[in-house]
Amino acid sequence: MAVKVKINSDDIGVGDINVDVKETIKVNIEDSKKQMLEFQLMMRKALNGDLLIFDHSDIDIVIMTEKKKVVAFAKDLMTEIVYGAESRLFDHLKKAGIVAFDSIQGGNVYGSLEAKIHESKEADSVKAALYEISQWISSEKPYMDSMKGHDDMMDDFILDPEDERSTEFGEVPHEEEKGSIKRHGLFAPFMYGRYIY
Repeated sequence: MAVKVKINSDDIGVGDINVDVKETIKVNIEDSKKQMLEFQLMMRKALNGDLLIFDHSDIDIVIMTEKKKVVAFAKDLMTEIVYGAESRLFDHLKKAGIVAFDSIQGGNVYGSLEAKIHESKEADSVKAALYEISQWISSEKPYMDSMKGHDDMMDDFILDPEDERSTEFGEVPHEEEKGSIKRHGLFAPFMYGRYIY
């Protein structure tokens, strides 16, 4: 293993005629096998130390640091889209070796899934879980972007329609009666089934 040693000229007194032997030299040892991993998550830390991750559009992810668990909750409504996202998350985590296969189960909150994080003697298991969750969220980004683009397109279609699909306000002719329910006539459908005195 190669060791990099960096000595500053200030530490050894270069330029001075009298070099004091008692001066300490600072040595920084950098392990070349270690790799710096950088990622970003929209995350908060709860009062009890749990890590709350809000990056995904359908689910919120909680890493319970004391219990060594990962829990996924529905953001708004529980649908098959939410369950699909939770299932994909835990499939990714189990294939990466972060969570135990037999621990993936429904949580005590409706629509949640949870799993236990493996214990590790070599690495910090919570940091490894954070890294793999960030990798999964980055793989889900195209899906989330396409859903947001579709929602924006539908909003534009309704709020700012093309000329051929819109009319100017006031050009629609108004009639005295519109629709299938007649207000005037011998038979009033909205009165059907009632006693009329």
